[in-house]
Amino acid sequence: TLLDEWAYLRPYTSNDKRTAALAGFLHTYNHHRCHTALGGQPPISRVNNPAGQYI
Repeated sequence: TLLDEWAYLRPYTSNDKRTAALAGFLHTYNHHRCHTALGGQPPISRVNNPAGQYI
């Protein structure tokens, strides 16, 4: 998934630009991308206590 949807999705002009795009990809992947193995929910839906959400 990383190769197809982040690393080689587009021709980055440098490795620094590719690395800079990683944070946005990870957010989309973990918070917005539906996963069939999770019943169409994003991975964050399975986290009991995400960072900054301590009760």
